[in-house]
Amino acid sequence: MTRLLPATFASIAEAGQVLRAGKLVAFPTETVYGLGGNALDDHAVAAIYEAKNRPDFNPLIVHVPNLDAAAAYVYMTEDAALLARHFWPGPLTLILPRLKECKLSLLLSAGLDTVAIRVPNHPVAQRLLTDSGLPLAGPSANPSGRISPTCPEHVIDGLGGKVEIVLDGGPCKVGIESTVLDLTGDQPAILRPGGILPEAISAVLGHEVNWHRIVETGEQGHKSPGQLSSHYAPSLPVRLNAQSAEAGEILLGFGPSAPAGSHNLSPTGDLTEAAANLFAALRAADRPDHRGIAVMPIPDAGLGLAINDRLRRAAAPRAE
Repeated sequence: MTRLLPATFASIAEAGQVLRAGKLVAFPTETVYGLGGNALDDHAVAAIYEAKNRPDFNPLIVHVPNLDAAAAYVYMTEDAALLARHFWPGPLTLILPRLKECKLSLLLSAGLDTVAIRVPNHPVAQRLLTDSGLPLAGPSANPSGRISPTCPEHVIDGLGGKVEIVLDGGPCKVGIESTVLDLTGDQPAILRPGGILPEAISAVLGHEVNWHRIVETGEQGHKSPGQLSSHYAPSLPVRLNAQSAEAGEILLGFGPSAPAGSHNLSPTGDLTEAAANLFAALRAADRPDHRGIAVMPIPDAGLGLAINDRLRRAAAPRAE
């Protein structure tokens, strides 16, 4: 039985005990809710894959409390240290080489010699990391490929009975996953756009950063979560760049020109507001009395890059 607990000091301490026992806890971050397990424990990491029904070639992000904790598991390149000082804690995941003596489970890297790692900017996540004394593998707390959870009720909806405790930290402020930056190649490359904008990363590094739009190539080791062609998907089909809803559809609008009666992601056209509302709006629209979800165009700039990335994957053909 999954327990939904308010994020008090006592319940966070209890959640830490559950994690040390090898079981799973869902916790809030500034981006989305994470499904946490001991990243040092193969059995706990395997339990995450099982709970999410996640392909084992899709790696997991490790959450740690600070830069020093990250440096115990990965090689912090000069660029990595520079970016960490600017953006951690925050919604930036860095892909870095594993240290030779790294104790993190090899399962969470999907067989690769790299680790996706970040420091979350949320008081509950930070307290949980400190109280548990563990690095936490923490993918989004939802069935694999489905809409990411931005409030505790979403977690219960998708993973009820598969997780011991859900810590209720309220709705997530950013509402869209972290930016994933690969620092293991010749040039830094964004593998998943998210809460940190490409231009902000470029400004810190002093040169432009590429965004690799990944197409699924089969059962190969992806370096980053969120690279499957169909991902973040509701059960209903999604139609993009719509100006109005067709018969039986519900329209997700954007901006002041959205038709009356649409579910508007941001009536003022604010991309930050739209990002925060996106996953909750997709969930609300995913009802059996609709035959599909139509989405108005979103500007492909700033946070719009991340929003459109999620929408394209939500609209992609589904795996059989």
